[in-house]
Amino acid sequence: MERYDVVIVGTGPAGLGAAFELLARKPGMRLLILDKNEYSSGGLRNDCKMNFSWPIGFPEYCWEESEAAAYLARVEAFLNPSILEKRNLERYSRRAEKIGVKLLAIRQSHLGTDGGLELIKRLVAELKDRGAEVSLGEKALSLDAERRVLMTSKREAAYGNLVVAPGRGGFAYLQDLMHGAGVDYTDNVVDVGIRIETREEHYPIVRDYYDPKFIFPKKTRTFCTNSRAAHVVQEKYETEDGGVWYSVNGHAWSSSRPSNGLVNFAMLKTVTLTEPLASGQAYARMLGIQASLLGGGGPIMQRIGDFRLGKRSFRASFSGDLYDFEPTLPSATPGDIGLSAPAKVMRALWNAMKLLDTIVPGLLHPSTIMYYPEIKLYANRPVFLDRHFRAKPGLYLIGDGAGTSRGITAAWASGLRAADGILAAQ
Repeated sequence: MERYDVVIVGTGPAGLGAAFELLARKPGMRLLILDKNEYSSGGLRNDCKMNFSWPIGFPEYCWEESEAAAYLARVEAFLNPSILEKRNLERYSRRAEKIGVKLLAIRQSHLGTDGGLELIKRLVAELKDRGAEVSLGEKALSLDAERRVLMTSKREAAYGNLVVAPGRGGFAYLQDLMHGAGVDYTDNVVDVGIRIETREEHYPIVRDYYDPKFIFPKKTRTFCTNSRAAHVVQEKYETEDGGVWYSVNGHAWSSSRPSNGLVNFAMLKTVTLTEPLASGQAYARMLGIQASLLGGGGPIMQRIGDFRLGKRSFRASFSGDLYDFEPTLPSATPGDIGLSAPAKVMRALWNAMKLLDTIVPGLLHPSTIMYYPEIKLYANRPVFLDRHFRAKPGLYLIGDGAGTSRGITAAWASGLRAADGILAAQ
């Protein structure tokens, strides 16, 4: 059996952040970083939009502002991003304040999906040059926490410390691992929403501020705006019994690609389940399965014009006159989101959209498309033993799947924090 000083599960920003920090401060460390996919996965390959301002991406239950600022500075020093210019924010901020909405001014960088792939390629090559063993297509199956042995699809590996960073896609996997390792956790928060797609001329704020962050009443917010060469995608999730459901997401290519004149962004509502305490993942799965049922196996899309008239959308209505652009996710099924989305969630989302249309007039043009569902699974909350995200002796849980971050830069920061804990204990 091979033995490693540190094994890292997941090659997203959290895993990469931990790996680079460990090898920078302790060259010669025997480090294995693995991923179940045949490629390096994670948020860096999905649009690669990075935020460098508190509190974006940092769950406040496990981060303090001063702490996050210090880690963000370290992340920025390593990634050396090009910060995007923002213009005319005063105009939008004044409009927002008058109606009880907050516009956050965030320092942002955007590489696009193609730029993110180039970054990943460079980072993985650099990790190998520094002595890390990178194993793609190797799935972490289970662990013996007492013996400190990880069982994978290819071998058994002994470790001094194990860092698990599966990302949002590994939300359920992490729960299984925590059950097996005896790690207590809660899972009662989920973000449920829609992705909005429209012409850039109907949401011109993106010409001044690439990913505007609006905070609305009723725990509702905008998230992950994409423009220039933007498109909507679907993401596959599996159920325990082998079924599947889909959530939507948004991507954009870098500025080197020609613009298609479209913009998309998420409108999300945070749902906190209390008494009786229920699983946010189970609730999200139920919503996703229901949407797939009504969508014929895929997500649902509906034009604003149809929604306002209280009628479903049909494939034939997505062309001509007011409906003047093709959906970038043509596999979505035209239908009635109101039959699937919970009424309380939909009311909060629609109220936020009306407020946003007051701030940026034009958003609610009849041709604007709503895609449903967009669900974010990053609300596992393990019980940690210390501030370095240690859940058991020698076991660290980080990144979006572990609830320690909500995005690329905070995920990288959580990797740094875990690395600090590992190094301090040696």
